[in-house]
Amino acid sequence: MAAHFGRRLRKGAATTAVAAAAVAALSASQAPGATGDDHGRQATAGASAPVPDPTGDDATGSSPYYTDLPPLNSPNPSPSPSAGTPVAQGAAEAGIPATVLDAYKKAEAELRASKPGCNLPWQLLAAIGKVESGQARGGEVDASGTTLRPILGPVLDGNGFALIKDTDHGAYDGNAQYDQAVGPMQFIPSTWAWAGRDGNGDGKKDPNNIYDAALAAGHYLCRGDRDLSQAADLHGAILGYNNSQDYLNTVLSWMEYYSKGTYSVPDGTGAAPGHRSDDGTPRTTPSTPAEPADPHQGKPGSKDQGGRPSPSPTPSKPGGGQDGGDPAPRPPGTPDPTTPTPTDTVDHLENAGTATAELTATAGDAFTGTISTRAETKAGAAVAKVRIRFTISGDTDATFTGGEDVATVATDSKGVAKAPALQAGEKTGDFKVTATVVGRSLKGVDYQATVTERPADTLTATTNGDTPLTCTPGGEFADQVQLKATYKGAVADKVAATATLIKSVTDATENDKGPYFKDATTGKAVRTLTGLKTDAKGLLTLPKLYADDTTGTFLLRVTTPGGGTLTVQLTVAADGTATASPSPSPSASAGS
Repeated sequence: MAAHFGRRLRKGAATTAVAAAAVAALSASQAPGATGDDHGRQATAGASAPVPDPTGDDATGSSPYYTDLPPLNSPNPSPSPSAGTPVAQGAAEAGIPATVLDAYKKAEAELRASKPGCNLPWQLLAAIGKVESGQARGGEVDASGTTLRPILGPVLDGNGFALIKDTDHGAYDGNAQYDQAVGPMQFIPSTWAWAGRDGNGDGKKDPNNIYDAALAAGHYLCRGDRDLSQAADLHGAILGYNNSQDYLNTVLSWMEYYSKGTYSVPDGTGAAPGHRSDDGTPRTTPSTPAEPADPHQGKPGSKDQGGRPSPSPTPSKPGGGQDGGDPAPRPPGTPDPTTPTPTDTVDHLENAGTATAELTATAGDAFTGTISTRAETKAGAAVAKVRIRFTISGDTDATFTGGEDVATVATDSKGVAKAPALQAGEKTGDFKVTATVVGRSLKGVDYQATVTERPADTLTATTNGDTPLTCTPGGEFADQVQLKATYKGAVADKVAATATLIKSVTDATENDKGPYFKDATTGKAVRTLTGLKTDAKGLLTLPKLYADDTTGTFLLRVTTPGGGTLTVQLTVAADGTATASPSPSPSASAGS
């Protein structure tokens, strides 16, 4: 990348000094959304590498990417050319195909609503889309946003790239032996399986659709409670997408460039990059999609990096040359695809000390317990560097920190992977978290978790102060009963409550006469109300009470989880002197 950067600088600089100044200026500039000096872009040279994403899984499998850098001059928005009209290279750099740009902006809007604290800028998605696929090959998408031809990365067979054996049975990449990054945002199938989203509302999650892929990328970048307006979180998110310092710098360059101004161009007229991180050669594509990929297509030097790899005249064997003879040479440090990976050696998963009692939380609270899983060989030895996927299932709105229901974590040196902290939602009840090995069909480990209702241990009536409610037989009480809930002295908000007209202090069954509420739909008399909840201040105002023709004294009881109880005494009298007041007295009884 450094050499290419130098070539780009020399085009606009007459001397070495001018080029050096340009590098310094670019390195010191800030990314979009930066609000302070700590948000500045990481310098290309001499900077310490940010810490990679902690999950141990990146979206692209560290596949190659386009290394072309933006022009040094700031982009100036200009009118969009008509369809089919060539665009000058300088102007085209700032232009983004209309459908692709729309997908980025829609993804930003959705994330602003669902995860406002993430502060995701669409320019970040555009920068990633630029380096991953050249904005879907210059906008080669149909009206729904689906690519006209498959966009596939190289075969991840460990020969020059990461070794990721097939995880999708070829469903997304057409390769049932090894995985390949797929679509305009280049997701590997194992990541798309949990990160995929439906961005265009067609009911499908398709990595080849720019709306789906852009929204998935946004959620992926916003994992772990990140705030992308902070430099550390921004850098960590980008490295989590593709763990490369040069990749980080390239994405930041384009993100900064797009933040200075851009415009839409017709689909199919965008500028296509020409250099890649693996071999620097232009990416070319076949005219028609091929059959499922051969394991050795898409390697450095094959020049087939933008679409489905072309079929080989003579299929090669994994690890061998085209004629099945001597193995093709591998770059130093790359794994031998015939050698078992750590994932291959895993025989089973074990609970690494998580107690069921630790996996209970009150609605809206964080769980205090941590879910831990250990990967072991058949002999019981720990297996490090294995990706463990934790998946939440069941009728629950509980999530991991960051709002996701799936998280992938690599095992440590002791073979243990710890899931992110669980956050309880508002739905109560039991749900399950399952740990599985990514890329293997081994039996998972299930962890049962429970969300309990918010409690209140004290209920206090606040109705009318000293003024009693009034009612006559067949009439309605002039005011409504209001109460306040607290728990250990603090306001108890969102606490569920049940209100029942009971027979007596000692008989809490529902009364069949006297005061009643009205069903909101039918208007019929009801004497038990469920689904009530206190507000943010712990207050609850009950619906209006009505009286039938029976006179006497009656009891209204309100209860909450946690032991909160309030009994209100109601008296209905013909002279209109009915009252409503708290009645802690155990001797009070219902009238008739």
